[in-house]
Amino acid sequence: MSLNQQDLDPDSTTDMEDVTDAEEELIKKCEGMWKDMEELSLLIMQVKCLTSELSQWRKETPEMIPLKEEVLVALGKEEFQKLRGDLELVLSTIQSRNEKLKEDLEREQKWLDEQQQILESLSVLHNELKHPVVTFSESRIFNQLKTKMRDIKEYKEKILVTLGEFLEDHFPLPDRNVKKKKKNIQESTAQLITLHEILEILLNRLFDVPHDPYVKISGSFWPPYIELLLRNGIALRHPEDPTRIRLEAFHQ
Repeated sequence: MSLNQQDLDPDSTTDMEDVTDAEEELIKKCEGMWKDMEELSLLIMQVKCLTSELSQWRKETPEMIPLKEEVLVALGKEEFQKLRGDLELVLSTIQSRNEKLKEDLEREQKWLDEQQQILESLSVLHNELKHPVVTFSESRIFNQLKTKMRDIKEYKEKILVTLGEFLEDHFPLPDRNVKKKKKNIQESTAQLITLHEILEILLNRLFDVPHDPYVKISGSFWPPYIELLLRNGIALRHPEDPTRIRLEAFHQ
């Protein structure tokens, strides 16, 4: 049986492995040197570009603005005009906001004056009813009460108008395109009505039928409005029928 050289020399395998490892290490070093040369080449190109750009900047002469009085005055006027424009814009914005606040204040003051007049009229009426003058005839007292009631009714109408404007501004219907309810249209009952109309229905029911002030919740009552009135104590639900509500009797 014949044997080759590797079989005869056990160290030959180890020598071959060392040669392979040396080759791989040499290849890795070459690859590292090649990468370093690429980076060096890139740096050389960047240096050349920067050198060329620096040379170009050195050839150009920067334009200097002469510091003469006329130039300074012109620059000052330009800056002043710009500043003036900015200030005028700020002033216009502030004036617009002030006008809006003034309108809101006047409207609130008007509403407060009307409430004060109603309170004074009711106070006078209460005092007269609490301390009646015996010398007055019944007809005269009746006429005075009739006049007071008419004045109260007028103030009531004003309050309803003011309340309606306030509710329309702050509590609009969910869809601006929904038409308001009209009595002469048969299909209007399926349309949503405003919060002002709901309160007016409850108020009229409270004064017209005080022994049964509850109103049936119809499909035209928007549920969020009903929830708003109930949560804030403005309306009360029927203790036995949750589909009926009434206005809280604040006057009692």
